[in-house]
Amino acid sequence: MSLGLLIIRLVVGLTFMGHGLQKLFGWFGGHGLKGTGGWMESIGIRPGIWMAFLAGLSELIGGFLFAAGIFMPISSILIVGTMLVAIFKVHGQNGYWSTSNGFEYNLILIAVAIGIGLIGGGNYTLELLWK
Repeated sequence: MSLGLLIIRLVVGLTFMGHGLQKLFGWFGGHGLKGTGGWMESIGIRPGIWMAFLAGLSELIGGFLFAAGIFMPISSILIVGTMLVAIFKVHGQNGYWSTSNGFEYNLILIAVAIGIGLIGGGNYTLELLWK
């Protein structure tokens, strides 16, 4: 069971970290704070650069904590928060299915984050370093 949790945590957590780095620094094909902030302003999220910074930081920190398996409730809240904003501001109006840019994928990530946040990270976590 713990190996399965590790795999899920690493894939989801590292992916969120990558999204955060896209927003914050433009890495991995991202647009950085200025580009992401401008896009956020265009969909009514203001102030754009500040909100891009908060979203990127939430994804980076939440993703790291999730991948590491530490502070799971906090990491889950950070991940769920960014996904809820994505649903309410971008994907929700397009229906459920991701084929129409809907919120299907966001909801799956919310379920994973909440589920693992509730059961814990398993045996293979960085928490072992200070036990």
